[in-house]
Formats: sequence, structure tokens, C-alpha cells
Amino acid sequence: MQKKIPMRQCTGCREMKPKRELIRVVRSAEGEISIDTRGKKPGRGAYICNSPECLKKAIKSKALERAFGIAIPDEIYLSLQQQMGVEEDDRS
Repeated sequence: MQKKIPMRQCTGCREMKPKRELIRVVRSAEGEISIDTRGKKPGRGAYICNSPECLKKAIKSKALERAFGIAIPDEIYLSLQQQMGVEEDDRS
């Protein structure tokens, strides 16, 4: 019998994908936003594909802000871009 694969929805493209293929952004109980590379941090999580296009869509639609109910610091977007290999700052 095959093990069930957990699926999560990308906040950029809104597609359901396996959890391991996505990057998790987490808001702690104190309201601190961080990138969860291991997927184990406690708090509210939102997921995004490892794709610059999905990040652009999420930034444009303010999807992460809506998921957490607070403003997302620029450092989080910059570290997501670095993790995805995006060089320039494409936020508009």
C-alpha cells in the first residue's frame, strides 16, 4: 500500500502540489514571519512554489499578507528570491 502524500496549495499559482516541493513561510505565535526550510517550525504556515513566477504572483496579489493577516517584511521576500535564485528585485 502506498503512503499518502500530503498536498498543499501554492499561494502564487493556487495549484495543489506535494508539500515537499513547496517552500513554507511561517508566522509564529508572536507574529514573527520567517522561512521554514525544514517544515517543522510551529505556527501558521503558507506555501509557495520554488518558482520566481509564483513568487511574483504572490507578491502582486498580496497572498502572503492575506494568509497571515499582517504585512510581510521585505527581508522575507528578498530571502525567498535568493532561495529561488532570482538576482534582481522584481517586486512592483
